[in-house]
Order: sequence, then C-alpha cells, then structure tokens
Amino acid sequence: MSVEVERFFSEQSPLAAEVASFRPREQQLEMALAVAGAIRDNAILIVEAGTGTGKTFAYLVPALLAGGKVIISTGTKNLQDQLFQKDLPMVRDALKAPVSVALLKGRSNYICHYHLARTESDGMFKTREDIKHLGKIKSYAKVSDSGDRSGLADVPEYAPIWMQVTSTRDNCLGQECPNHKDCFVLKARADAMKADIVVVNHHLFFADVMLRDEGVAELLPACNTVIFDEAHQLPETASLFFGETLSTTLLLDLARDTRIEAAAGAKDFAPLPKACDELDKAARDLRLVFKKEGRMPAVATENLRDFAPALKTLAEKLAQLGSLLENQAERSEGLENCWQRTQALSDQLVQWQKGDEPDRVNWLEVFHHSLQLNSTPLSIAEIFAKQISGSARAWIFTSATLAVKQDFSHYQGEMGLFDARTACCDSPFNYAEQGLLYVPDNLPEPNREGYTEAVIQAALPLIGASKGRAFLLFTSLRAMQRAHAILQAEFDRCGWDYPLLLQGEGSRNELLTRFRDHGNAVLLGSQSFWEGVDVRGEALSLVIIDKLPFAPPDDPVLAARIAQIDKQGRNAFMEYQLPRAIITLKQGAGRLIRDESDRGVLMICDPRLISKPYGKRIWQSLPPMKRTRLQEEAVAFFSAASSKPGMPA
Repeated sequence: MSVEVERFFSEQSPLAAEVASFRPREQQLEMALAVAGAIRDNAILIVEAGTGTGKTFAYLVPALLAGGKVIISTGTKNLQDQLFQKDLPMVRDALKAPVSVALLKGRSNYICHYHLARTESDGMFKTREDIKHLGKIKSYAKVSDSGDRSGLADVPEYAPIWMQVTSTRDNCLGQECPNHKDCFVLKARADAMKADIVVVNHHLFFADVMLRDEGVAELLPACNTVIFDEAHQLPETASLFFGETLSTTLLLDLARDTRIEAAAGAKDFAPLPKACDELDKAARDLRLVFKKEGRMPAVATENLRDFAPALKTLAEKLAQLGSLLENQAERSEGLENCWQRTQALSDQLVQWQKGDEPDRVNWLEVFHHSLQLNSTPLSIAEIFAKQISGSARAWIFTSATLAVKQDFSHYQGEMGLFDARTACCDSPFNYAEQGLLYVPDNLPEPNREGYTEAVIQAALPLIGASKGRAFLLFTSLRAMQRAHAILQAEFDRCGWDYPLLLQGEGSRNELLTRFRDHGNAVLLGSQSFWEGVDVRGEALSLVIIDKLPFAPPDDPVLAARIAQIDKQGRNAFMEYQLPRAIITLKQGAGRLIRDESDRGVLMICDPRLISKPYGKRIWQSLPPMKRTRLQEEAVAFFSAASSKPGMPA
C-alpha cells in the first residue's frame, strides 16, 4: 500500500486535481506512511502532526485505500460535520473509492417521536418561545430523513425545548417504545452498521463503549481501524466516562418524566405526582446548600452543616418514589422505565455515599442551577488499555499536540499505550520567519496582586502595533473579565476603535465570525478559545497568553492524582502537571500561524517561562520561532510585516 500512498501525495496526485490548494508536503507523506503501516500491521500509532501538516488527508487516504470498516472519532460535533460533509467526500472522489460513509451522533442530537408527542400533549412549557419552537420541530420531524437537530437552523442549538423532544439513555423506552420502527436514533445506527466509514465524536465513543449502549459498541467488533483525531482530548473525555456522575439535573428530569408518564398512564394514583414534587424539592434543596459555584472534594462537605441532612432527605425521597413506581410500573412502558431509572440512581447515590476508594476520588461540582456528585478514577491507563486489547485492529491517535519535546511518554502513560508506535511530523511552516515569541521583561510573578493590570499594560503597545487583530487568551474567567474592563478604559483613553469582543457575549462561532468580519478586532477568551479555533490571514496577527496554563492545584481530581503520584515516590509536577500545561500551551500558541502566509507575534506574559528551570522545557516544545524579551523588537516585527506584499499597512 505504501506505493499507492506515495502516489496520492505526489505532484501528479488525484488530490491535486480535486483540491485546488493541494501541494506535496514531506511531513504529510511521512504521516500517511506511518498510518498505512499501522493499519497494515494492526498496530497502535500515536502521531503528532504539526499545524499545516494536513493530518486529515494523511489518515483518510491510507484508511480508504486499505479498505475495511473504519471508525473516525473527532473532538467536537463541528469537526464531525466537517469530516462528513467536506473532507471525506473530497478524498473519496479523488481516490474514486467506492466507500459508503455515515455520521453517527449521540442520541440527544436526534428528535424522539415519543418525547415529541409527550411534550405536545403535556403542554408544559417554560417560555412562549418553546411553543413556537415545538411547532417547527414537529414540522421538521415529518420531513427529515435523519431527525438530526443540526438540520433545523430555525431553532437555536441551546433552546430548552430540545431537552424535552430528544431522548437520553435513561428515558429511552427501547423496543417497548410505540415509535420504535420510526426511531431516528435507530436509523442512524443502522446506517452506521452498513457504512464503510463511520464518523463519531469522542463523547459518543466512550459513552457507548463504557455504558454498553447500542452504537459504537456494536460497530467495534466489525471494525478494522479506529482513528482518534484531536486525540489530546481523550484523557479528559475518558476520565469522564470511566467515572460516575449523579446530578440534580438527572433527578429533576426523573421527577418531570415520571409526572408526565403518571398523567398519561396512572391518573388515578395521586401519591405519584406528590412524590415527584417531593423529589424535585429535595434535589433543589441539596443544590441550595452551596453558596457559590466550583469544585470540591467530597470530604470538604464535612464542614457544611446542612449537606448531610439534605443528602439523606434526597435519598429518602428517591427511595419513596421508587417504592411507589414499583407498584405502578406494569401500567405502561414509560412508568416501567422511570422505575428502573429510580433504582439505578438510588444505587449510584448509595455507592457515592460510601466515600473514596483507593483508585478513585469522590468530588462535587456546583453549577448555577445544578449539583453533580462525581466519582472519578485516578488513572484511566489500565481501563483504557483493557478496552482496546484483544482485538486485531489498528488504533491511530493523532493531534497537533501530544508530545513534550517530541517525547510521548506522558501521553502513553495517561492512556496506557506503552507499546504504541510513535511519530512526530513537524509543521511545514517557516516559523523562524513567520513568527516571533515575545516574553516581556519586568513583569511580576503571576500570583502577585495587580498581575492582570501589568499584563494589559505590557500588551497595549503590541495591540497598537498590530492594529488590533489580536486574541488574548486567559487561564481564568476572572482574569479575562478584569482584563476586558481595563482594555475598555484604555481603548477609550487611546482613542482606539478596535472592536472589543468578549467570550460569553455570543456563541463561539458567532464571536469568531464577527472577529473575522471586522478584520481589526481584539477578542478575549478563556478555555474554549485555546483550541479548535482557525483564523487564517491578517485578521489574527497577535496572540497574547496571560499565564502558563497549569491546572488549579486545588482541583479535587488533580489534587488526588498528585497525591497518589507523590505517594509512589515520583515527581507529580514533572511527570503530570508540567506535560499537561505544555500540551495546553501548545494548543493556545497554535492559534497564531494557521497558513504559510500568516505572520504574527506570540506574547507569553508569564515570567516563569524564563525564570524557572522548567521554562526551557516549555519553550523548546513550542514552534521554533525567533525569541525576544524586548518590546521594541516585538513592535518592529509588525512594521516589518506591513512592508511585505499582501500585509496591511
């Protein structure tokens, strides 16, 4: 297959005729050959592909040439759609490969006929908008082949009504559903079973494999190759699904669904709606124990006087509802389903109350309207390695950020992929000419008061020199909001009219569209803008990062993992915290240079990059840009850039 792969990445490649921007890249061919070899040998391959490598084509071409069934898992639904609608058809046409392709999403992405009808008959809506949206969803469900909610642009993605007209793993009636034959979820899964290439996302992959739902778990036995794109996200995603989560939202949903099913199938049994109301109140009361949002270890609740009584009341009300449902379950499939959910949630609550196990940590996360009780494994390596063992298939893990100085040991350790092949395919971009890494001199330590103010004062000359066109990436929402207030005042003082955009003032896609359209905007973002954002050309010429992105040490899961590593006599900072920070920083830095003609400055404000012994390891893992600590050199970079053809004056 190597000869065929080389032919498809040559100057005479069919890809060149199909893709106007295609040109041979040594790094892309290197990756494609490594993927082809792993598929041929049913091996595990971890490959870091620098920005501009063209990793999507580098894994699609050998996968399609090899034949067999392929599952491609991506980081987000947006990437799923891009693969399914654009990249895969393009490569398939170029290769003239007779392969069928299917897109499979989680069940919450598909309209459920049963819950749509229940919602309509129940008539309980939170807003007038919900009523209007329901009519549009009902009309769409009648004409849509897929029932995929992304096909109905008239109803916003986050409209509350979607929760009422889609199913969850818990409230799906399965084969007992009266609409079973018309189910959009089952149709999507049937299409996926027949297809040669199936595109999923990481959340669906792990949810199905771990929970043994019907989806990816069914596809895997017949699958020859599994490819994880944006594989740097897998440790977090896997931890989520290898753990357990019980939320007040799940309990409120159970109370709501039981109320609806009781109205339809047990109107004469008055105790049931009353028990639903009591469970609803107990769940809300438990959330109200907490005065502020955030994460905490379970042991911290010992200091909260009202937590244990509220949890006890919740357990009692859940058990009471379960007892009532047991006697009514035979009256309808919906009531039977609610009873089973009640039993499962009761068991989960009892297990969480037992406390930490040696290899797991129990913790809580408080949101504005909900509370989650979580139990997370301290390591997923053994669990994940077991999931992928015992089958003759290839496993490909790829991303632009997996290694630390071309060393994959951190990622291999996290994922349990100790015997995997590894490959580093460098970016084809000329970073020495296209970019400059600027670390300002004389900034205070990040934990000092007034640090954000100092960052903005250091950034202003660069923002002025770049004429806006900047991303400011922050490690906390608090710092981002403080910086925004300072910048507003400074822009007024300087008389600058650069549009100032702030994360949260619209969806990420809306903000990015506005950023590109303005051409001279300044966007402030936190976690969600550090990765998966692609702004090419002169609209983005400056990326400013306020601090090295170390995870907060008081995070309960991180704290437990650090304690476990240190207890084993190892160095948690060097083995775990530093590599994770480097991979996150590489993601943020990767927003700057997205094309061969892009030029810009990466400004990292944290003095620890220079002052700490580990700093060298960090900047050596970044793209090989020229480096400076002098503001005048950074400002001059923009003057030099503006004198080049095609750059703004």
